[in-house]
Amino acid sequence: MKRDLGDGIELDDSKERIDRDEVHRFLSEIAYWSLGRPRETQDRLIDEAARVVGLYDGERQIGFCRAATDRTSFVYLADVYVLEEYRGRGLGEKLVREMVENGELAHVRWLLHTQDMHALYRKLGFEEPSYKVMERSPARKSTESG
Repeated sequence: MKRDLGDGIELDDSKERIDRDEVHRFLSEIAYWSLGRPRETQDRLIDEAARVVGLYDGERQIGFCRAATDRTSFVYLADVYVLEEYRGRGLGEKLVREMVENGELAHVRWLLHTQDMHALYRKLGFEEPSYKVMERSPARKSTESG
């Protein structure tokens, strides 16, 4: 899929087109949720993603998101960003809309974690954060002993 948004901006779900240096730079240096993420980890996340969608101004990578899934019961939306100088133009909504409403995963339940942009995600059918989510971080240990 490649979609022209006008003014030289386009969406593309080709993994080969992703500017891995730029995506890694943004996610490891700027994004609060992935600061310090190693390049090898980022490359693996792209390689193993069920789908990625890039946002481009010409050949410049200006946004990105990826999906992880079991292809049956859920899809996790991750690493969504648009460069600051491109924000406020509706590009983030178009990026996420392409990911969640089009493609082979559109019919599956979507999940995400975020501290911000709730209004954007509500526009796309995500519900308010709720009490139902339980999460186990890698540093947590179980209270039962073996």
